[in-house]
Amino acid sequence: MSKSNELIVLTEVMLITAIVQRGVADLVVQVALEAGAQGATVFHAHGTGVRQKHLGILGLTVNTEKEIIYIAVPAEQADRLFERIFVSAKMDTPGMGILWVTRLEKMATYIPHEVAARFGVHTERRE
Repeated sequence: MSKSNELIVLTEVMLITAIVQRGVADLVVQVALEAGAQGATVFHAHGTGVRQKHLGILGLTVNTEKEIIYIAVPAEQADRLFERIFVSAKMDTPGMGILWVTRLEKMATYIPHEVAARFGVHTERRE
């Protein structure tokens, strides 16, 4: 752990959020990593919606188990990753999921000082 009083703050960061059918997250994360993402967070959820009600009437089984994926990326990579995730998760198919991007006001995590300097990120002094 760093003993420095510097807080490295990233300000040009987007959060890509995808909600996909259970079992699809591994593929989405693999595609994102291949496209330049540095990592992802996946967690499990249970969802319901209009599609479930309509299909339930027809007697079809609807999988309500979901996986939620968070991927923080530099703003300049967001559109490219968004498109690749959309295609890989087959989100042009009804019921496959939903995908959105949110601008993060600021984000902080451990970043080696030499990497931060190379990318010209903002550094704040902690009190």
